[in-house]
Amino acid sequence: MNKPSSAASEPEGTVTADEVAAFLRRNPDFLLRQPGLLSVLTPPSHRQGDNVVDMQSFMIERLGQEMERHKRAQEELIAASRRHLSSQTRVHGAVLDIMAASSFEQLIEIVTTDMAVRLDVDVVVLCVETDGRTPPVASQTPGVRVVKEGTVDEVLGGDRQVLLRTSEGPLAAIFGGAADLVASEALLRLKVSPKAPPGLLALGSRDTDRFNSGRGTELLNFLARVIESTIRTWLGLPA
Repeated sequence: MNKPSSAASEPEGTVTADEVAAFLRRNPDFLLRQPGLLSVLTPPSHRQGDNVVDMQSFMIERLGQEMERHKRAQEELIAASRRHLSSQTRVHGAVLDIMAASSFEQLIEIVTTDMAVRLDVDVVVLCVETDGRTPPVASQTPGVRVVKEGTVDEVLGGDRQVLLRTSEGPLAAIFGGAADLVASEALLRLKVSPKAPPGLLALGSRDTDRFNSGRGTELLNFLARVIESTIRTWLGLPA
């Protein structure tokens, strides 16, 4: 009986070592494109001649680079988590201060003065629109800045509730004399009541990175809704 050849004994569809070697020669960057294979390959322990690549050193270097990338990503995630926790604590503290106000005047003082310290910003301004004929009730209150009709939509757009951005230029109409200090800003729409004019809460910071478009707006949106509700309650306005 004839002995079957080694080729015949290979299961159909099996790739031979020679075929793998030929493929790698045609694709010398294959391991660069498939770095995950480096963790499962068994490399030679040392160089065994001019034609043998020291895969062990290559793999150690590559794994070191991967670990460094993972370390940087982890550090960035931890830093972002700490920033979020700090922001959450500050906003929750500001909300408690607002809810503890004993009068409408004290509420406005808390929002326009105390909240700057609480939120670690340089300036806080509460704006309310007027059509130039009927002054809004809040315009009689110190700390409130009156702006022309349509200012809120002009600044935020028709649908946006919160806008974070690096200041493109001093917004004197909103920040007044403090406009030159503002390097980044958070602008929050206030819809107190159908019976009240549109409002805007503006937070300004000297830090250009304090409010940027990449940060979340959920906490600031929550703060705006609390301020709306509290003002509505003090002025006895319908929701």
